[in-house]
Amino acid sequence: MAISSKARPYLLVLCLVLVVAGVLVARLPHDRQAGPTTTGPTTPTVVGAEGGDGAGDAYYPQDGNTGYDVGGYDVSVTYDPATGRLDGVTEVTATATAALTRFNLDLYRLEVTEVLVRGVPATFHQEGEHELVITPGTPLADGEGFTTTVRYGGEPTVFKDRALGSSGWQVSRGGGAFAAGEPHSATTWFPANDTPRDKATFAVTARVPEGWSVVSNGTEREEPVTADGWTSFRWAAEEPMATYLTTIAVERWTFERSTLADGTPVVDAYAPGAEAARQHQRRLPEVLDFLSEKFGPYPFGSAGGIFLADDIGFSLETQTRPVYAGWASLDTVVHENAHQWFGDLVSVESWSDICLNECIASYAEWLWDEARNGADLDALYRGTIDEVADRDAYWGRKLYDMGRGNEFRGVYDKGRLAVHALRRQIGDEDFDRVLKGWIAEHRGGNASWPEFEAHVERVSGQDLDAFFAAWFRGDEIPADEHLYPGSLRR
Repeated sequence: MAISSKARPYLLVLCLVLVVAGVLVARLPHDRQAGPTTTGPTTPTVVGAEGGDGAGDAYYPQDGNTGYDVGGYDVSVTYDPATGRLDGVTEVTATATAALTRFNLDLYRLEVTEVLVRGVPATFHQEGEHELVITPGTPLADGEGFTTTVRYGGEPTVFKDRALGSSGWQVSRGGGAFAAGEPHSATTWFPANDTPRDKATFAVTARVPEGWSVVSNGTEREEPVTADGWTSFRWAAEEPMATYLTTIAVERWTFERSTLADGTPVVDAYAPGAEAARQHQRRLPEVLDFLSEKFGPYPFGSAGGIFLADDIGFSLETQTRPVYAGWASLDTVVHENAHQWFGDLVSVESWSDICLNECIASYAEWLWDEARNGADLDALYRGTIDEVADRDAYWGRKLYDMGRGNEFRGVYDKGRLAVHALRRQIGDEDFDRVLKGWIAEHRGGNASWPEFEAHVERVSGQDLDAFFAAWFRGDEIPADEHLYPGSLRR
């Protein structure tokens, strides 16, 4: 993502345990206040596990769920810009990773009217703002593949976070809508296991009033079909992706279609008023060729961009087809497409690892400037250090494990300096091996910042604990030995 300008005595303990156990039994199956309940078939008493209502991220403990692994989402929605209402049916294909009597999906502030598991009506209810709790008619066996079909509707909205701003479903300046945001977005318009750790394939069929059009991830799988005043569009992406990297955008788009040199299809969509972005996006083949030299071959079967006329606070690396704010520049195109490798192909294990995405994508802008414009990055680095050396607030932002709400405070500017210092510390040859090797080793999966540190040390043969502590884990200006490594030494 790019951003413009989270001891008592034994008997007493035993008594308390018994009391608490009695309360818990009385309140099964949930210990939290439940929302409206829709009842399906009676569920028999069985021995089994209940899927967890969080995937374990320390910053967002109730994001995602446990007990199953999603293989794919097939989303069908109808959206009317005139009313702002969305109605959807989503089929989630998954595999149980435990014997489940119950499991959760995440869905934000949309009302569920029906749930089927294996094609059979299931009991369900909604808790809080985003938990959909499902009890199938018969339990799921460990290792069993199953489908869950959810019917839902309402007026989608945004996640509002004091530190991170708004993300999710937003109405566009032209009266359409788009879904984008980090760390949350997808569940404002379809039910999902909303964690980067559970990547899955994605397809969407979207029906909108005639005259509107839809763009999403991947490739167009069918010609648009118009009937009775409505037009349906079908998009699908075969490469698994994290849920926050999915998108849908409804607008009166102008589409431009082309191919890369290897035949990869490119679809660019421009909202009315976003035409000026063409000058940047027309260099996409050059950008992708450059990034492929740095990171390895372009990883996906389609490419392109979605260009809004809205000056929202971010552009986002939605997989295969980034969403760009109205202020986007050529640097933004470089940044978001660098994420196709760092963030999309290889995704974070936890949100504390976000520097893996943003620090390297931000540095990719410098690499581009160096290669295409002859920029002296050492001079740029030193000049920046001189400018910010006395700013405690600048250096007080950690790049790893920065705390919830602080994920995007330092990774763009301080992060770029840190990556350049790392490059000078280990040398260009090892730096090149680090980037390409990281992508090759973890492609299609998730990885953490500590794993990256170990990877760099393994490739370079250096003990870099002090360097990483100073630049990425610390909140003070690094000592000169780390601030000016290699050719940066004065």
